[in-house]
Amino acid sequence: MKRLRFTEEQIIGVLKEAEAGAKTADLARRHGVSEATIYNWKSKYGGLEVSDARRLKELESENAKLKRLLADAMLDKAALKDLLAKKF
Repeated sequence: MKRLRFTEEQIIGVLKEAEAGAKTADLARRHGVSEATIYNWKSKYGGLEVSDARRLKELESENAKLKRLLADAMLDKAALKDLLAKKF
């Protein structure tokens, strides 16, 4: 089964329909997702506008990049400590 990937704009559109009073089961059937997916979207994107969602995604990617950089630096530091310990 092919997995659909919804954009933030589409997700927020679905959530706005839910806020307008549409039933979750009807939304899920219409958009081809499960009710649990809609509830997960509500927990992540509930109350956000499209610009806020884009900014959130940018911040998450920047955070992941910084975590990788920190992990690399810590690995280099540990390797240098091991190298110095072997010399003495």
